[in-house]
Amino acid sequence: MASLDDYRVFVAIVEQGNLSAAARHLHRSLQAVSRSLQALERELGVELIQRTTRRAQPTAAGLAFHARIRTALADIDLARSELAEHGARIDGALRIGGSTQFSAPYLVPLIAAFMERYPDVTVELVVADQHVDLQREKLDVTVRLGELAPSRLHARQLGTLRMLTVGAPGYFARHGRPRTPAELGRHECILRQGSGARQRWDYARGNRRQSVEVRGRFRADNAAACNAAAAAGLGIAVVALWQVRPLLDQGRLETVLDDWQLPGLPLHVVWPPGKQLPARTRAFIDFAAARWTAEPPG
Repeated sequence: MASLDDYRVFVAIVEQGNLSAAARHLHRSLQAVSRSLQALERELGVELIQRTTRRAQPTAAGLAFHARIRTALADIDLARSELAEHGARIDGALRIGGSTQFSAPYLVPLIAAFMERYPDVTVELVVADQHVDLQREKLDVTVRLGELAPSRLHARQLGTLRMLTVGAPGYFARHGRPRTPAELGRHECILRQGSGARQRWDYARGNRRQSVEVRGRFRADNAAACNAAAAAGLGIAVVALWQVRPLLDQGRLETVLDDWQLPGLPLHVVWPPGKQLPARTRAFIDFAAARWTAEPPG
């Protein structure tokens, strides 16, 4: 019979994009991840993941199953957290880290709901644009966006944030709208890099994959600056939905290539290695997972 870990492996494969990335994310061997997926598919009697040499693409059945099972796992985590409350008092000070742009609209409301549930917990939010050293800053946990660099830190993925291709109406009026990713090669694109005049953007539609080299005259190492440049008509950009929703609602940005999917932006909660977590820290991790695994921000 498939175990709960087998279901977590399946979710990780879908969200990480392939078996190797899922193995790294779960701190398990590639062989163990492969065995878990095979056991789950064998028990369910359906192919959940189509394997290729480069990617692990979920089938239609796999996508539908992923949407249901990730919510179920979040409910299980929340139930375990609630059960733990009966054996441990949830109180004390909690020091949480977050990024400047993400904290106000998304992390603060989460913390407010957590504090309402646990009235004996106090929270200090430490906001920074750069990733800080958790132990040096005495952070209990931090919320990070994007792929995590290899480290000794513990991490749990809370969801995947949606990415979009956008541009200003004025830009499209002057230069036209790309109908396929390949046409981006003829457009001015805004590059999210500190150096270099070129970049590759990867798209998927069903079983089709397109990786296109884009270039442009404007680049920046800050997402907010890139979003503003797109709204100013400097070119087409790949952006996170949660960052540009107001610009879309105001009509200052419009989406293109809506039938092509970009790799999502992982959302993690991260905490230092070492001793057993205090009950308040574990409660916050489980609370965030229950909220954001089922309904990621943005």
